[in-house]
Amino acid sequence: MPLSVAARKAFLAEPHIASLAVEAGDGRGPLNVPVWYDYDPGGEIRFLTDGDSLKANLITKAGRFSLLVQRSSPTYRYVSVEGPLVRSHPSTLDDLTRIAARYLPPDALSGYVQGSDLNVLVTFRMRPERWLSADLGALG
Repeated sequence: MPLSVAARKAFLAEPHIASLAVEAGDGRGPLNVPVWYDYDPGGEIRFLTDGDSLKANLITKAGRFSLLVQRSSPTYRYVSVEGPLVRSHPSTLDDLTRIAARYLPPDALSGYVQGSDLNVLVTFRMRPERWLSADLGALG
């Protein structure tokens, strides 16, 4: 059963690891890789990556990408969202800390942030346009 608008936005705002997909071109299937991300309901999706990575280059070229987040228990639920790249910019310490804090325990956050090279990281922002969602536990 599809999720309500509020439920799908709330689910996407949880700290799931996302599968990011972007068109690869040249007769290849889409590039599909895991990412940490950040999202506030109604806002843009943010993630960061090495600015010279294949992922960054393909997103810049395609101008759009999609994310899929899911869980398998207590019921299988997923949200898939696709939309345009609205901007990219060099990552700030705040960008890195905000995203990493969603996934790391507090005692590991400082070491992770200090060990990261902000000089190579770029933050990408996507505006969700198309949504697919389901909660299979809501069936029958």
